Amino acid sequence: MMGCVDLVGAEAPLEACRLLTLHREVLVEQIKNTQCILDNLKINGFLCNEDTEIIQRSATKTEQVRKILELVQCKGEEASAYFINILHQAYDAFIDLRPWFDTIHYKPAESVKDIPVINTDPISRYSEKLRQELSRDTQFLTSYSQKEETRLEELYTDTQMEILSELGESLGFLKSLDEILCEYGVFNEQAETILITGDAGVGKSILLQKLQNLWSKRELNTRAKFLFKFRCRMFSTFKETDEISVKDLIFKYNCYPDGDPDSEVFSYILRFPESILFTFDGYDEIQMNFDLENMPEVVSPEEKSHPLLVLINLLRGKLLSGSQKILTARTGTEIQSRVIRKKVFLRGFSPEHLRQYMTHHFPVQEQRDMVSLQLDANPHLCGLCSFPLFSWIIFKSFKHLQCVYEDVELPDSCITLTNVFLLLSEVFLSRSSKSAGPLRRSTRCPTDAFKSGLKMLSAFAKLALLGLEKSSFTFTHNEISSCGLSDDDIQVGFLRPVSHYDACGTSAAYEFLHVTLQAFLAAFSLVLDPHVIPDEILRFFSKCEYHQSSHMTFLSCLGMSSHLRNSDPFQTNEHFQFTNLFLCGLLSKSNAVLLEHLVPPASLQKKRKALKSYLSTSIKTHLSGLPRHPSTDIKGNKVHVMPNFLWMLRCIFETHSEDVARLTAKGISADYLKLAYCNIYSADCSALNFVLHHHRKHLAVDLDNNNINDYGVKQLTPSFSKMTVVRLCVNQLTDSSVEVLAEELIKHKIIKVLGLYKNHITDVGAKRIAQIIAECPHLRTVKLGYNHITAVGATFLAEAIRKSKSIFDVGMWGNSIGDDGAHAFAEAIKNHSSLTNLSLSANGITSEGGTSLARALTLNSSLHIFWLIQNKISDNAAVELANAFQKNSALTHLMLIDNQFSARGVEQLAEGLKHNRIIKEVNLKGNQISKEDETRFSEEKRLRFC
Repeated sequence: MMGCVDLVGAEAPLEACRLLTLHREVLVEQIKNTQCILDNLKINGFLCNEDTEIIQRSATKTEQVRKILELVQCKGEEASAYFINILHQAYDAFIDLRPWFDTIHYKPAESVKDIPVINTDPISRYSEKLRQELSRDTQFLTSYSQKEETRLEELYTDTQMEILSELGESLGFLKSLDEILCEYGVFNEQAETILITGDAGVGKSILLQKLQNLWSKRELNTRAKFLFKFRCRMFSTFKETDEISVKDLIFKYNCYPDGDPDSEVFSYILRFPESILFTFDGYDEIQMNFDLENMPEVVSPEEKSHPLLVLINLLRGKLLSGSQKILTARTGTEIQSRVIRKKVFLRGFSPEHLRQYMTHHFPVQEQRDMVSLQLDANPHLCGLCSFPLFSWIIFKSFKHLQCVYEDVELPDSCITLTNVFLLLSEVFLSRSSKSAGPLRRSTRCPTDAFKSGLKMLSAFAKLALLGLEKSSFTFTHNEISSCGLSDDDIQVGFLRPVSHYDACGTSAAYEFLHVTLQAFLAAFSLVLDPHVIPDEILRFFSKCEYHQSSHMTFLSCLGMSSHLRNSDPFQTNEHFQFTNLFLCGLLSKSNAVLLEHLVPPASLQKKRKALKSYLSTSIKTHLSGLPRHPSTDIKGNKVHVMPNFLWMLRCIFETHSEDVARLTAKGISADYLKLAYCNIYSADCSALNFVLHHHRKHLAVDLDNNNINDYGVKQLTPSFSKMTVVRLCVNQLTDSSVEVLAEELIKHKIIKVLGLYKNHITDVGAKRIAQIIAECPHLRTVKLGYNHITAVGATFLAEAIRKSKSIFDVGMWGNSIGDDGAHAFAEAIKNHSSLTNLSLSANGITSEGGTSLARALTLNSSLHIFWLIQNKISDNAAVELANAFQKNSALTHLMLIDNQFSARGVEQLAEGLKHNRIIKEVNLKGNQISKEDETRFSEEKRLRFC
C-alpha cells in the first residue's frame, strides 16, 4: 500500500479521511502504541472519555488502532487530519512511519497546523532522554587537563576504515560512518556483533564517540530508538559474587526512564530488541580472576547473573536477540565468526586525513604551512602521526610548548615513540603549578621540567606499574593517594575521571589518559625505582609469549581461539608489549642525558646492560627458531616471521643501538623475509630499515597487505639497495611511492620481483614503473593489478616490456587499459623472448582489443598463460583466436572466463583447437553459453565451462 502510484505526485493532496482508508493496512501494522494518540485527541477535543474507554477495552494494540481509525474518520476531515499530524509530529513515537510520510509527500493541513502535539509516549520520551544525555557526554574530547574542553565536531577526523572478510581479507574501505551499520561486508547473517579492531591509539574509542554523538543528533543512519554505551573496563570491577540483570545493566549504567521502567520502556525493549544499539568499547581490557565455567547460561532478561555472563550472552545473541552490537578491541583479539557479523579494521589517518586533522589543530595558515613543511621533511614523524593518538600528542604538545618557549619546532627525524611520550610528560609537568612559570621563556630545557617534577612523575609511574601488574586500568581515589598523589596532581593531565564502575556506584574512579600512557609510565617506574634490580625490569617480556590456557575462559565462551597469550586470557598482551618498548626507549643512549639527571648513573648503566643482554639473547633465539620454506619468487629459503618479530623490531628501534641492529641483521640468514599480513604501519618502516640497512647480503622482502603507505616507503629508502624482491601490494601507495622506488631500484639494478598490486597508482606512476622495467636487467615479475592505470600508462608499460629481455610475469588485472591498452600490449608480446605469464583481466577490453591480442599471439613463442577474465570479448574475436591456436606453439592456458562468447564463437575456438596439441585449457566459464551448448562441445576436453 505504501507504494501506491496513484498517490505519489498528485497535484492536490488527498483528503485525510481518504488517506486513512487507502493506507489503513500500513497504519495498523506500523503503529506500535496508542497512548500518545489518545492523549492528544482527547486534550484537543476530538475524543471524549467514553471514546477512549471504548478504544482501551480492545485486547490488542492492533484492535485499538483499528478503533481509533474508525472513530476519527467518523468525526470528520479535521479529526482525521489531526490524527495524521500527531503521527508526524511525535517523531520518535512513530519513527517506523517516516517512509510512509515520504511516500505520501506529507504536508500538514492548514486546519491543524496550529493545534499542538505533545509527545506523551514513554518510549519516545526515554529515547529523547538518552539522546540528550549522550549529546552531553559525547560533545567534548579529552584534552590535556580536566579544565580544558575541545568540541568533538571541531577536531574529529575520519580514519581509514577497512572492511574485512571472514578470513581477514580486504573488501575495500568504508566511505562513511553510516556504512559500519549497513549490510556491506556482512559474512554471518545470524550474528549480531560488529567488531571494530585496530592497534592502540588508532582511534577506536573516538570513532565510537562520534557514532554515539551522531545518534544523539539523529544524524546516524539507523532506526535504533535506543543506544546504550558501555566501556568494557567496567566489567573487571565487579566481584565474583556480584549479580545483575539485563534491565539493571541497561538502566543503571545509562539512564533510568521517567517513572517505572517495567511499565512501558523495558516491555517495549523486550518486544522489539531490534530497536536497540549497544556499543562496547575496549573488550580486550576486561580481566577476570575467577572461573565462569560452571555458571549457567543466561537467556532470561529478568534473571540476575554475573555481569560478565550477561555480556557474554548479549554478544552471542542469547539475550535480547535481534539487537545490534558494536564491539571494539585491539588487534590480536580474535573472536570466531559465529559471534561476529562483520569486521571493520581501522588503519589510522591517510595522508589526506592527516592534512585535515592538522587544519583543525592549526587554523592559522602561516602556522599550518610551517608544520606541513616540517612534516614533509620527516616521513617517520608523518608515520607516527598516522595514529590519531600520537598525532594528537605531537600537535598539542607542539602548540603548548610554542606558547611557553620561543623557537620550538616539531621533533626531529630520529624521534621514537618513547620521545613522543616524553614530550607529553614534559608538557604535563610544565603545566603543574610548581614548574610552570608565568612568563614566556626563550629556552626550553626538558631536563629542568623532569627534575622539578620528578616526585610527581615517580608517583604517577608507581601507580601505573601497580595497575599494570594486576591488569587494572581504573583506580580509586584511595589507590591514587597511597602513591603520594594529591588532588592538585590529579588535575595535571596524566589521569582523568571516569564513570562509576563499582557495583554500587558510590565511589569515583580514575584512569590514565590512554593505556599506552599507562604502559609508558610503568616502564618509567621500572627505570626510576632504585629498589627494582636490573633483572626485574624484564618482567613483562615473559608476559608476551604465546601458550595455551588450561581452563575455560570468557574468551572460549565466545568461541575465541584457545591459543592465548599469558596467564590472563581476557587480554591481548599489547599493553605489556608497549611497556617493553618504552623500557627500551628510556634506556637508550639517546635518552641518557635526560635519565642521568633522574636516576643514579650506576643504576642506569646496570639496567641498560641487563636489557641489552636480554635483547641480544632473545634475538638470536627468535631468529634461529623461525621456520623456513622454499621460495617461489627466487632461489633460496623463505622465512615467514612470527607475530612477535614486529615488536622485536620496534624495541630494537627504540634502543637506537646500532650493535643490536647489526646483530639482528646478521641473524637473518634466510634469502627471503616474508612480513605480509603483519599489521605493519608506516612508522614501523623506520624500525625495519634500522635493521635491514645493516644486512650485508641481498634480501627478498614481502611486505604485502600492511599499512605502509607513502611515508613508509620513504623510510625504507636506504634498504632498497639490498632488496631483490620488493612486494608492497595492498599498502595504500600512490605515485609518490613509485617515484622513490624508481629512483632507488634503477640506481642499484638488482630488483627481480616488484609487487604493487592493489594500490593507488595512476598513469604517472606507471610511466616510472616502465622505466624500472626498461633499466633493471634482472626484473622478471611485475604485479600492478587493481590500480588506476589507463591506456596511457599501459602504453608506457607495454613499450618497456617489449624491450625487456628478462621479464617473465606481468599482472595488470583490474585496471582500465581498454582496447587502446590492449593494442599496446599486443605490440609488446609479438616475438617476445621471455614473457611467459600475462594477465590483462578486468580491463574493459572488447573484441577490438581481443582481436589485436589474438593476432599478436600468432607471432609469439614465449607466452604460456594468458588471463583475459572479466572483459567484454565476444564472438567477433573468435576467428582470430582460432587462427592463433593454429599458429602458436607456446600457449598452454587461455582464461576467457566472464566474457561474452556464445556457442557460435565457441564453435570457432573448438575448430582452432583441432590444429593445436600444446594448449591444455581454454576456460569459458561465465560466458553466454547454455548447458545444452556445453554438451555439444563435451568431446573437446580442453574447453572448460566450470
